[in-house]
Amino acid sequence: MSNGTPPPPASGAAPPGLDLARLREHLDRERPGLVSGPLRAQLIEGGRSNLTYRVTDGTGSWVVRRPPLGHVLATAHDMRREHRVISALHDTAVPVPRTLLLCEDEAVIGAPFYVMELVAGTPYRSTEQLAALGPERTRAVVLSLVDTLVELHAVDPQAAGLGDFGRPDGFLERQLRRWGKQLAASKNRDLPGIDALHEALGRALPASPAPTVVHGDYRLDNVLVEPRQGGDAITAVLDWEMSTLGDPLTDLGLLAMYCTDLGLPKSPVSTTSGAPGHPGPDELIARYAERSGRDVAQIAWYTAFAWFKLAVILEGIHYRYTLGQTVGAGFDRIGELVPLFIDRGLTTLKEG
Repeated sequence: MSNGTPPPPASGAAPPGLDLARLREHLDRERPGLVSGPLRAQLIEGGRSNLTYRVTDGTGSWVVRRPPLGHVLATAHDMRREHRVISALHDTAVPVPRTLLLCEDEAVIGAPFYVMELVAGTPYRSTEQLAALGPERTRAVVLSLVDTLVELHAVDPQAAGLGDFGRPDGFLERQLRRWGKQLAASKNRDLPGIDALHEALGRALPASPAPTVVHGDYRLDNVLVEPRQGGDAITAVLDWEMSTLGDPLTDLGLLAMYCTDLGLPKSPVSTTSGAPGHPGPDELIARYAERSGRDVAQIAWYTAFAWFKLAVILEGIHYRYTLGQTVGAGFDRIGELVPLFIDRGLTTLKEG
């Protein structure tokens, strides 16, 4: 799925969560002739929670997605949901991988999963990585990210078979309530301003435009970019686990937030906004408005909501870190970012 991921090793144990022998048996039964040799696999980095593997038989290569290890909730819906939206969007202008198979039988590998084609491309996750392209290519890539979002929001959900994919009525109110509950479940310290931000967002709730398919986590490192004749192209939009029918401006507000320079070198939160040539959020919002024809006068609310949502997510990560439930570099610095995100949210909402 990404040129940035090395090919699976020639031999060795399968990565956790993927029984290659049982996967091979299932593929031979459901897609006879697809696999022609022993399978090898490697976990692909990235993604919010679901696990992504690159699988190959030495001739062909595919991608397998499954829920995280130890997931105790019913998860078939998650895989079915991702598989459904990607399959529905394949014949639209939105670049997505071609899906090959959905398996909801947990007896095969221990969880529901689906298989899709491997798409060439690189996910750009850091300023340093993007800066290697140079200012002109960086600018073009980020602008194409906006153009692809416009294409997604132009998809007719009914025509794509996604008319019942979500409940758009009351979408923003439910989103605000959901993330408020998430905050209450993970807050174990005083966070000045976060309750004020939550309440202010509730008082200023905008009227949503007509609902569209929304990605839910739309940003540069959730797409693949590949050099093509005439310039770099987005070859696939990935990580659809939060997709639904709802307010399209939530995607734009989140993208604007991710494209705001935090001014924090070596931040544990992935950002590419400091790369030379990277367009600022105002330019991206203006381009979206021009190409989509949508009114973005209330975009400050959506961007402030994105700051709030990320503050809640980061606080949850910090909370798990204090309990010793996270492993890896950078988690010790997550907690210090939360007040910054709260302040950005309050400032954005106040300044409009």
